[in-house]
Amino acid sequence: MPRDQHGQDASAAPAAVQLNHTAVYATDRHLSAEFLATVLGLEVGAPFGPFLPVDLGNGVTLDFYEKRDEPIQSQHYAFLVPDDLFDTMIARLDAVAVTYYADPGHTEPGGINRLFGGRGAYFRDPDGHNMEIMTRPYVRP
Repeated sequence: MPRDQHGQDASAAPAAVQLNHTAVYATDRHLSAEFLATVLGLEVGAPFGPFLPVDLGNGVTLDFYEKRDEPIQSQHYAFLVPDDLFDTMIARLDAVAVTYYADPGHTEPGGINRLFGGRGAYFRDPDGHNMEIMTRPYVRP
């Protein structure tokens, strides 16, 4: 039986790798966590050290972390959401006067896309992160 560099059975299937959590930089972790939780219909968890978590319900947590000593670099976060909740999320964005866009470049305000037979939209969080909600995952080659 072939062995890898660590003495493991090289013919065995690799263990499933899953994202568990990631840090999301914010100038105000409470504001940013509450904003996203409100749009997605989730709860903000109890502080964990310097982090303020938002549990996405699939084993992944976004841990909001305050970073005030330098500008925050915009990142992209995409959320697969149930089709029957999409309109509610769009209404929540409207309620807090946050513009949503059909495209990632934010050139089509107030629109949604219909990629892969679903619906999607992009919006900025309080620190400029490019958030995406979509009802169908992207079809990859």
